[in-house]
Amino acid sequence: MKKFIDEFKAFVSRGNVMDMAIGVIIGGAFGAITKSLVDNVITPLLAFVFGSPNTDALNITLRAAETDAAGEVVKDALVLGLGTFVGSIINFLVIALVLFSVIKAINKAHEIAEKAKKQEEEEAAAEEEKKPTAEELLGAILEEIKAKK
Repeated sequence: MKKFIDEFKAFVSRGNVMDMAIGVIIGGAFGAITKSLVDNVITPLLAFVFGSPNTDALNITLRAAETDAAGEVVKDALVLGLGTFVGSIINFLVIALVLFSVIKAINKAHEIAEKAKKQEEEEAAAEEEKKPTAEELLGAILEEIKAKK
């Protein structure tokens, strides 16, 4: 049992598991931000355009709910959730657009960093070419000694 616990500790403390846990937490927060964007920005704009406060108004009721004399629901309503589906599609598109933008920005940053690194390497190589070799330095010293004589 102790070996099992030690193996589990080693597994959990690996970087990949920690990275995955952080990714899940950030993904949850990102989902909340995206939901807020859709609910508070995009949906009101759609409501303005379509005249409905949410996409649920696009749902089609195939059969209304049946209630008894006491107001208890005897038979649930049968609803074709086209509006809910459209809302899910909007959510997906917003998430995809934001992720695309983030990944594009990260790739651009990597590209800029790679260009800067390549330029530094080229400058270092050019600087290395400008430095005289040991033979050239010794030849110059020898010439100066001869000139002084």
